[in-house]
Amino acid sequence: MRGISRVIVIKREKIKKFIDSIYLPANLSLMNTAYETLLKRKNLSLTAVRLSLLEVVEQNPHSCANHIYEAVKKKIPTVSIQAVYNNLNALTDAEIIREIKPKGHVSLYETRVADNHHHVICRNCGKVKDTNCLGSAPCLSPESDHGFALDEAEIVFWGICPECQTNPNEKKEKQL
Repeated sequence: MRGISRVIVIKREKIKKFIDSIYLPANLSLMNTAYETLLKRKNLSLTAVRLSLLEVVEQNPHSCANHIYEAVKKKIPTVSIQAVYNNLNALTDAEIIREIKPKGHVSLYETRVADNHHHVICRNCGKVKDTNCLGSAPCLSPESDHGFALDEAEIVFWGICPECQTNPNEKKEKQL
């Protein structure tokens, strides 16, 4: 019986290497190694879809689920939109990625999770940029904390980006 289980483990490793060689570009090995470690630490399974999704979100912060789906689909043609949503939810729940919910817009995702930063969004074109807190978290002090031990404030600043200020009459495609 021992020999059979060893053969199964070896075949499983060969299958994983084969799948990775098809779906994962070689230049992602360092980033994937970090994500592999993080996924294992969070008790999440390691899949080609999950790694590809993390790569897309890392390279395209503030992306919506449809953009992420289209980018992952280029690498893994068999991926479904439901698989992307399921993975976004699992990774958000595990605090590996962050979901941003700008009022009146679709959710956006980013890998920057371990700090208390905020976002600046252009009302005209929808461009999203990160902005850091000044001082310690949370950035704002409420009138009353109601006994809560506050450690984070979630703030979205809205305005007009420099490009839209320069060309106010130019019709821009919204990024959100």
